[in-house]
Amino acid sequence: MGDKIQILIAMISYMTIVVVIGIIFAKKANASSENYFLGGRSLGPWVTAMSAEASDMSGWLLMGLPGLAYWCGLADAAWTAIGLAIGTYLNWLIVSKRLRRYSIRANNSITLPDFFSNRFRESKKVICSISALFILIFFTVYASSCFVTCGKLFSTLFDAPYIPMMIIGALFVLLYTILGGFLAESASDFMQGIVMFFALSVIVGLGVYKAGGVSEIVDNAKSIPGFFEFFGIANPTLDAEGTQQVVNGAPAFSEASDYSLLKICSMLAWGLGYFGMPQVLLRFMAIRKEEELKRSRRIAMIWVLISLTVAVFIGITGRYLMPTEHLTDSSAENIFISFSTSYLPPFIAGVVMAGILAATISSSDSYLLIAASAFAKNIYQSVMKKDASDKQVMKISRITLLSIALIAIVIALDKDSVIFNIVSFAWAGFGATFGPIMIFSLFWKRTTREGAIAGMVSGASMVFIWKLAISKIGGAFAIYELLPAFVFSAIVIVAVSLLTEKPSAEIEADFDAVKAGDVAEG
Repeated sequence: MGDKIQILIAMISYMTIVVVIGIIFAKKANASSENYFLGGRSLGPWVTAMSAEASDMSGWLLMGLPGLAYWCGLADAAWTAIGLAIGTYLNWLIVSKRLRRYSIRANNSITLPDFFSNRFRESKKVICSISALFILIFFTVYASSCFVTCGKLFSTLFDAPYIPMMIIGALFVLLYTILGGFLAESASDFMQGIVMFFALSVIVGLGVYKAGGVSEIVDNAKSIPGFFEFFGIANPTLDAEGTQQVVNGAPAFSEASDYSLLKICSMLAWGLGYFGMPQVLLRFMAIRKEEELKRSRRIAMIWVLISLTVAVFIGITGRYLMPTEHLTDSSAENIFISFSTSYLPPFIAGVVMAGILAATISSSDSYLLIAASAFAKNIYQSVMKKDASDKQVMKISRITLLSIALIAIVIALDKDSVIFNIVSFAWAGFGATFGPIMIFSLFWKRTTREGAIAGMVSGASMVFIWKLAISKIGGAFAIYELLPAFVFSAIVIVAVSLLTEKPSAEIEADFDAVKAGDVAEG
């Protein structure tokens, strides 16, 4: 019991620091909706980079990705990580500067729906409303994955029932987000990015030490059919209830499966999601100076490359040190927790566990805040009550926060939820809904309002259709829904834009000014 108290003290200490950050920034955050939702475009390069990646990676970096590697080996986890790394780099390189500039030109837009609506000079806020609606839908799903992480973390650590632990974690995140807004969220995300990096480094170093070296881990992985291959995948032998069988004290695996080129493309497609991730795109808009984005990109890439590599290797290491500890794909996501509590002194384990909490908080507060701003600014103020005051917008945003959190809690009630699967669906939703139109809006002058609307609706719809129907056919159709949905959305945007009247002279003038860099700094 003393060990658990030490872990709890460490985690409470961490959460206290996070709350203090919220209190410090609360006054400035509540000065205006721009400060609350975008931080007054005042983020420096380090905070921009670390908060973008910490809010993006979330608890699945410390639980979902290691769990995937632990369960079926290198291929799925590694190709996903490679896709994410490529997507991160291209997003910072191609999108960040143009979006920062264009968001100022587009009537100083402070939310993603604002940007799309102002980019096409809408009088009737159709794009604004549609994009806000999809943000609400997919971020509610995303937030539920964070609450599942909280539930698994606390229930595993303290041998407590999953549902009460999940609800406690969700309420803490909700309270913190309401308190401090975007500035507090970004400042704490910077700290949380450091904590996450520390946690990953400690655990992988400890794992290698306990295993007796990297060669021991690799030799064990190679002994499992398909486990340590880029072009093959391991298949745990399961019983009727989905639990991996144990034979002579060792986990049983069936014959390995081939890993096709189509499957590789499917996993690399995770990188396409970055072009439509609101929590990352908002950081591009919020940085104080456009020229600081280059430094942010370098910081972000170093963090991402090391963190993803380490997360995958933790899962591989887990199969050597704890081969029969986790016998379901849901339980496998607890391998990081098992390492920490088994091999670290209790207080240090609590600090490392704070890394998971850090990842979860940094993501869920982003998701809740962006979803709330989407409704309050882009539906309530733009459509329902156009004369709403800033104070009213802030009030509605907090009511929306509560509503979204309650729905996400309901979704997260299933203790057998697999974090990676929940995240993958929401990731596909954002990537296909906003990724193609973001790229076309920034780089193709001929893109029309009608093309934008059709592209968003078709991309989002195809995610649901492919996931729930087409993928069930199997074979070549059993690919990650983001890839076909992204391609379909892009085709629809081009086709509808070419079939409709070209943009007005004012819209084209905006595009040319942004392209030429003729935009005043915000």
